[in-house]
Amino acid sequence: MNPAPTRVLLVDDHEVVRYGLRSLLEASGDYAVCGEAADGRAGVELADSLRPDIVVMDIGMPELNGFEATRQVLERCPQTRILILSMHQSDQLVKEVLAAGAHGYVLKSDAARHLIAALNALREGRSFFTERIAVLLSRGEESDAGPNGKARRTELTRRELEIVQLLSEGKSNKDVARALDISVKTAEGHRASIMRKLRVESLAEIVRYAIRNKIADL
Repeated sequence: MNPAPTRVLLVDDHEVVRYGLRSLLEASGDYAVCGEAADGRAGVELADSLRPDIVVMDIGMPELNGFEATRQVLERCPQTRILILSMHQSDQLVKEVLAAGAHGYVLKSDAARHLIAALNALREGRSFFTERIAVLLSRGEESDAGPNGKARRTELTRRELEIVQLLSEGKSNKDVARALDISVKTAEGHRASIMRKLRVESLAEIVRYAIRNKIADL
């Protein structure tokens, strides 16, 4: 009897990308798409309920980016393997998703050639990086500074990074509080802390910081 196919959850905000991935996986016969999500927060909830073997995760998504979504999925489902599939390629991005716990990184432009090989590697307990990503990892460059050169992304807490993304997407303090199940006063406190750490004085500067650090994909 043939073994059951490996269950894969697709998390990407572009429907056409998810369609292409699903077609590629179904054609392989070894993988089955058990669910799809169009933003990081929905992806975390689906992973928690479906317990997939592998999650194919984008980085730039609304509500919750791939960095934080990866962390949260692995907190809830430590046995799940995470493959990042993104159009972005910089050494800092790769290092950050690895720090979040991802097990592999494939560029979307390389997906047709390398996706199945990457999934095979993760299924066998190995990591996988395409050649271009491996080259970036070997550089060891420092991360970019913040928008004014005075603050680095790592100075913010994980919760603050979530709030930066939500604010940059146009969410109000009340919207942030609702999304994260916290009080409006707590959301306001986080926003004040973010502005103090980044040494900025306006929402526009927070948005610029989010874009430069790929926290939001605007």
